[in-house]
Amino acid sequence: MTGAVVAGLLAGYGIAIPVGAVGAHLVAVAARSPWRTGAGAALGIATADGLYALLAVLGGAALVPLLAPVATPLRLGSALVLVALAAHSARRAVRTYRADTSPELPPGPAPRRAFLTFLGITVLNPLTVLYFTALVLGGRPATGPAAATVFVLAAFAASASWQLLLAGTGTLLGRAVTGPRGRLATALASSALITALAAGVVV
Repeated sequence: MTGAVVAGLLAGYGIAIPVGAVGAHLVAVAARSPWRTGAGAALGIATADGLYALLAVLGGAALVPLLAPVATPLRLGSALVLVALAAHSARRAVRTYRADTSPELPPGPAPRRAFLTFLGITVLNPLTVLYFTALVLGGRPATGPAAATVFVLAAFAASASWQLLLAGTGTLLGRAVTGPRGRLATALASSALITALAAGVVV
């Protein structure tokens, strides 16, 4: 069970830590709006991550018996997918840093609308479900309903804690984290974590 908790936390932080367009928008909304709006937006992102983790676990559990004969190639393929995601995130971060681009961010909406808006934005990101599916099929979380539930809850908790941190410290971290250097640092840190997860899949 501890393994499922650790795997879920690592998976959640791995997908949540890079401050891309959605994270930058979250910080800007939190900095310009009441705390409830920022918290609603943060929980919208975390809810999407949790839903994708749940879908990956359910889909992965259903596919495990069918894919057992090719378990070893599947693990290697999952590791390659994770490494590719890490490389993609790092490359995009470096390009953005060199271009020194900062998106224009509008004022924040009401709390409920913020939740739904950020939920929708995050759900539309196909890399999220690909990321969680690669982890699940690669054998990261422990098997069994209880362990799968713990994995999903841990992934949600990790994502929520990071997003709430961004929302709660939006004013202080706004320029530091969403600026060129902050975005580069968080993206590279996430890429390193995802690469470590890929190594764990192979081992």
